[in-house]
Amino acid sequence: MGISVNGIDIDDADIALELPHHDRAGNPLKQAVHELVLRRLLLGEAERLGVHGDSDDGRIEALFEQEVQVPAADDEACRTFYAQRPQLFRSGALVEARHILFQVTPEAPLELLRTTAQAVLDALKLAPERFAELAAQYSNCPSGALGGSLGQLSPGQSVPEFDALLFRLEAGALAGHLLETRFGYHIVQVQRRVEGQAIAYEAVQAQIADRLSRAAWQRAVHQYLHLLVGRADIAGIELEGTASPLVQ
Repeated sequence: MGISVNGIDIDDADIALELPHHDRAGNPLKQAVHELVLRRLLLGEAERLGVHGDSDDGRIEALFEQEVQVPAADDEACRTFYAQRPQLFRSGALVEARHILFQVTPEAPLELLRTTAQAVLDALKLAPERFAELAAQYSNCPSGALGGSLGQLSPGQSVPEFDALLFRLEAGALAGHLLETRFGYHIVQVQRRVEGQAIAYEAVQAQIADRLSRAAWQRAVHQYLHLLVGRADIAGIELEGTASPLVQ
């Protein structure tokens, strides 16, 4: 059976054109097809609602502007975010860290991957001096060849959940649990910290508001995509969620 969205086919030529844009994905073919389905779905919805644009991307952007409404982050939300994450708002703050990455891929059984990661973490709790050895053996990150070393990192250089953990751990501390990010499962250790100086709330208010607004917009777009997928007639593929470069 071929792939179609509301009766409109997605053919091999479409996929061949889209595929080069996903060559770094874990499964480029699957991601390319997923992207084409969502794009076709959004363009069909734009046509149904009479939304126009100077290109396909412009029509999708205009559709989001019309259909996805997100209130701006208010001062109370920004102050709460600032107060709860002081480690992110320090000038000159640095950590020297290392990690072991168990990368999630379509070919890797998720439960087996997590079980293996947990077993390695348990071994490190008993013998932390084995970190470099186990990083070289297990890590799917190029840093594994360097004993898992990520060098010195400042706030904002990592994905938010990794960042938050790095700047919460004390020097020498091994995180007591696996950290899950979009890349997979991580075992994390902070080797050294430089605390830096606190940045005043007023200096970062706009930055925080933008961060919170972007996060809220992405959540709203994902919900909107789920709604469209749920009421569409999609044949030949089962969408496993709505993660898409369209909304990054």
